[in-house]
Amino acid sequence: MKVTRNYQVTIPAPVRDEAGLREGDIVEVLYDEEEGVIKIIPRRRRRLTIRLGRSISVEEIESAVEEFLEEATAP
Repeated sequence: MKVTRNYQVTIPAPVRDEAGLREGDIVEVLYDEEEGVIKIIPRRRRRLTIRLGRSISVEEIESAVEEFLEEATAP
């Protein structure tokens, strides 16, 4: 893998598949000083996204808020 000038890397497809990662997943990146390795830990939460360019109903907003609160309180 190559680190870009913006310090970004692409996780290879076989690793993404093995970890079950999909676009929009949240991961935590840690440096393990003891082992001298970088670890990527899936956090299974998805980012909340709302498409722009269309009307959003009150129900959609309430549902999105409920989903966010459930995820925020999950271990």
